Amino acid sequence: MGNTMNQGNDNTRDKASSLEIQDGQVLIGTYGTLMRGRSNHERFCSGYLDVQRVEIPGVLRWLSPTILMLYVHKGLILAMGTEDPFADVATQAGWFARFEAEGQPYQDGPNEAPQGHVRVVAGEVLGFDDPEARLPSIDRLEGFKPGVASLYSRVLLPVRLADSQVMPAWAYVAFQIR
Repeated sequence: MGNTMNQGNDNTRDKASSLEIQDGQVLIGTYGTLMRGRSNHERFCSGYLDVQRVEIPGVLRWLSPTILMLYVHKGLILAMGTEDPFADVATQAGWFARFEAEGQPYQDGPNEAPQGHVRVVAGEVLGFDDPEARLPSIDRLEGFKPGVASLYSRVLLPVRLADSQVMPAWAYVAFQIR
């Protein structure tokens, strides 16, 4: 898996380049409090290796005044998160390989958003080299419990970089739009 992403800390400037993904690295797509400068970023996302602005397919809705939910079409979900961070990294790597072999998937897909709602959400993808610590930590924050009904689900989605490259990243989402 090769391409380029910004390396550094929260002062890193975004470039319109591709991502550099190393073996064992997990990518997490963020659209709310985990983004740089937001309330949960420092506690849960400091120490990221790479960052890139992305478009995440879906519709944002407020579940309550403090809970923002991303709803996605079930046809866009590449995989569901599990209790095994290394298995999830392997799943993500498999989708990277598939994208490279078969070409980029059509990201906008059948994401039938209700009128007046955004169909693509601006966000960031953050790369980490510690999936065994990072995924369980963020899973707890988001209330995601694999195999159990949870407020959020962690799913693998195709996200689009500024250079139009599409790649798989884990994101925390609500129920799927039909």
